[in-house]
Amino acid sequence: MKLKFVIPNMEKTFGNLEYAGEGNVEQRRVNGRLAILSRSYNLYSDIQRADDIVLMLPPEAGEKHFEIEDKVKLVNSRITAEGYKIGNRAFTNYILHADDLVKA
Repeated sequence: MKLKFVIPNMEKTFGNLEYAGEGNVEQRRVNGRLAILSRSYNLYSDIQRADDIVLMLPPEAGEKHFEIEDKVKLVNSRITAEGYKIGNRAFTNYILHADDLVKA
């Protein structure tokens, strides 16, 4: 069985989300032109307080412009797992994806 994604219970997992700023834009050169593959945004959570939450959006969602600490919500959120190893140890990055990010 292959883990494709997990659909989180947003209220229990993240609580209230606030916009914390833009992250990175992943681009690739296609036919000599730069194409955007994804955009990331940082979010604050009142439940997950240790770190900012990094959200990945597809290019179809467009660029987002919010004020810092605006309340936001995710459209069709899901979490994927990405494994990697360092030496003899294995680690997992959990990546939050959504189809869109809108004001709450």
